Amino acid sequence: MKVGILKDIKNGEYRVIATPAEVSALVADGHEILVQKSAGEGAGFPDEKYVAEGAKLVDTMEEIYGQCDFVTKVKEFEPIEYKLLRENQIVFTCIHPAAHPDEVQALLDSKCIAFTAEDCHRYGSPNCEAAGKQGALMGLYALLSINGGKGKCVNGLGGAPGVRALVVGGGTVGRACASILHSLGARVTVMDINIGTLRDIGRQFNEEVDTEISNRYNLTQILPHTDVVYNCVKWPKTAKEFMITREMVRSMEKGSAIVDISNDYGCIETFHETTHADPMYIEEGVVHYCVSNIPGAISQSTSIAYAASVLPHFRSILNNGVAKACAKDGYLRRSLTAYKGYLTHEETSALQNRPWIRPEDILGIANEKLDPAPAATVTKSDNFIKL
Repeated sequence: MKVGILKDIKNGEYRVIATPAEVSALVADGHEILVQKSAGEGAGFPDEKYVAEGAKLVDTMEEIYGQCDFVTKVKEFEPIEYKLLRENQIVFTCIHPAAHPDEVQALLDSKCIAFTAEDCHRYGSPNCEAAGKQGALMGLYALLSINGGKGKCVNGLGGAPGVRALVVGGGTVGRACASILHSLGARVTVMDINIGTLRDIGRQFNEEVDTEISNRYNLTQILPHTDVVYNCVKWPKTAKEFMITREMVRSMEKGSAIVDISNDYGCIETFHETTHADPMYIEEGVVHYCVSNIPGAISQSTSIAYAASVLPHFRSILNNGVAKACAKDGYLRRSLTAYKGYLTHEETSALQNRPWIRPEDILGIANEKLDPAPAATVTKSDNFIKL
C-alpha cells in the first residue's frame, strides 16, 4: 500500500507522526512511503534520514493526498485539507471529532475511512504524558515575575517556601504533571473524583504528595492558597457548570498561574485557547497558560514516543485491512470515526446530534471474536443509523 506522511501545518506544531524508524519498518513490510519534504525537520529528522530508510520525498500535501491510500499526520485536519480527502482513503490523525463539526462533515462528505488517534491508545497517549510533563514546566515559567507571575522558585530558597501546586485530574496527564513537580521539589496536591486513583497516586509518590477528592468545596478551600493550578481533567462536553468559576479564579493570589493542559471549553470560566506564539494572558490577576498543543514544544521526544505507539496500528491496518485490524484491537476499533460516509463515533453522534453506526456493524465483524475495549468516553448515543 502507498503511505503518505504529511508535514503538519497547525500553528506552532513541530511534531511528525512517523520518524525514520517507523518508515524503515513499513518499507520492510513492503509498503511504499511518501514523505512530504521537511515533515520531520521541526522534530530533528531531516529529509535525508527518511530517504536513507527507503522513503520518497514529495513537495506538497496535494501530492500526498492525491497518490496515497493511507495518509497520516499528528493534528486535526485544517479547512484547506478538506477538499483533498478522497473516497476509500484511510486517514489517521488526532481529529477531536466531537468538537469539530465542520471537520466531521468533510470526512463524511469525502467518504474516506478516518481514525481519530486520541482514542486508540491502550496504555495512554504519549501525547498526554508529554503534555503533562511539559505543562508542569510551563506553569513554573508562567509563575516568573517576567511573565506577570508572583515570582516563586519551585523548591524554594533558604527562608523562602517553594511553590504550592494543585494538579486536578489523576489520569495519564495529571500523573505525568505531578511527577515533574514532585521531582523538582514543589508542594504538590493531586485532586481526582476517584479515591482508588488517589490511593494509587499516593503509593506512586511514596505518600509525598497530598491527595484530595475533587469537588467544588475542596477547590474553593484550596485555591486561595495555591500558586499554580494544572487542569488535567477531560471535562464532559455536556457539563452545565464550570469546574473552576471566575469567582474562584479571583480568589487566588495575584500573580498565581493556571495551566489548562486539557484545553476543554466549559471547565475553567476564564479559559481561552492560546498558541506557542502568544501563550499567556492575565485575567483576574492570574496568569493563564492555555496552549492547545503543549507537546509541540518538545517535538523530538514526543514524536519518537508517539510514532512508536501508533506504528502497531499502522502495520495492522496496512497488512491486515481495516476490518481485521479493528477486530484484533478494540482500541483501534473504538477510534474509527468515519467509514465511507457513515459516522462511527458515539461521542460525536451524541454531541452533534448526528446518527451513527457501531464500527463492528459497518465493518461486518459484529459476530466475530472481538478484542474488547472500554468506551472512549462516558457519552452515549442511541441515535443509530438503520442500514
